[in-house]
Amino acid sequence: MVKGCMKPILQSRLPFAPWLDPRTRRLPGVVPLDYADWLQVDDAYAGQLAYKAKLIAERRDAVLRMDPSCMDAAKELVQVALSNLPNRFTTSGGSITCPDGRIVVPDDDAPFETLSKLFQEDFIILQKRGDTHVLTGALLCFPASWSLAEKFNKPLTAIHDPVAEYDATIARSVERMFTAIRVEQPLTRSNALVYADPDLHHPRRGSDTLRDAGQVGYIRSERQCMVRLSQTQAVVFSIHTYLVQQADLTTEQADGLLAHPITHEEATS
Repeated sequence: MVKGCMKPILQSRLPFAPWLDPRTRRLPGVVPLDYADWLQVDDAYAGQLAYKAKLIAERRDAVLRMDPSCMDAAKELVQVALSNLPNRFTTSGGSITCPDGRIVVPDDDAPFETLSKLFQEDFIILQKRGDTHVLTGALLCFPASWSLAEKFNKPLTAIHDPVAEYDATIARSVERMFTAIRVEQPLTRSNALVYADPDLHHPRRGSDTLRDAGQVGYIRSERQCMVRLSQTQAVVFSIHTYLVQQADLTTEQADGLLAHPITHEEATS
């Protein structure tokens, strides 16, 4: 963890367990999303936002990257996000009051920094170059075993490499899905992972072994949303990270996990 952030930042509950729904249990597990449900606020809001600020101050190059060609898309993302603020935000003039009481004035010249001060979500922007979508900008404070520095300005296939189950067939399918995303119909999916280390900033693949279901640990679930921006036509991939103690799962979630254990294939997708 970043020095000084030793206490785990946890949600008190997991609002959605992907292993319980047959639609979301296996790849790709994508379902339609309403814009009103895109950006979320939960009981880890203050802790996650404070940790983001610390990471940007101390490890900026590790968590924030933007190609100059991405600036227009990043600015558009901010405007779309501000037009879909959750109810717990209030606006007055040019300022926004956040759920934890902070007041943020959006900076048009620093779009990712603005997003980092407002939302729990991480944001990745992919732009079409030739036949593939390329990661041209990102605010990724809470990676789950992958490095932004390694994936920046790389296509989708390289972003997922070396995940074994992400073979050529799935790669083509995911690329087709990204190409087909419509402005009016965002999409969402969720994954589930088991970690011993509760640090939200987890950039090293293989640095924490995934364990079998049933062992005491932390369940990490990413709520991933895909949104097409209307003006720049870039695709936004947002990630809201939930982290709960396995002991805090509901009875239904715990029983479902025994019936459908988290495997390496499902976790790394």
